[in-house]
Amino acid sequence: MEQETTKVTFRLPKQDVEFARAYAKAHGMSMTEVIDRHLRRLRALERHTPSAELEAITGLISPDLDAEQAYHDHLSDKHRS
Repeated sequence: MEQETTKVTFRLPKQDVEFARAYAKAHGMSMTEVIDRHLRRLRALERHTPSAELEAITGLISPDLDAEQAYHDHLSDKHRS
């Protein structure tokens, strides 16, 4: 099913346009496809929800923990003679 499209003009730094053209050519795509794919990825990131694994471990560590100090303490204990 074809989506309705709209023509848009962008002003970008020349080096960005040259990069996008080279990238598109190297990957057998048009500039429109490069931009479309990038925008679809951004849209997907906006909708992304944390995985079940991440949800399961969220909150296990106290927010008051000084992680850097805990790491230094761990190294000190590990390498104590």
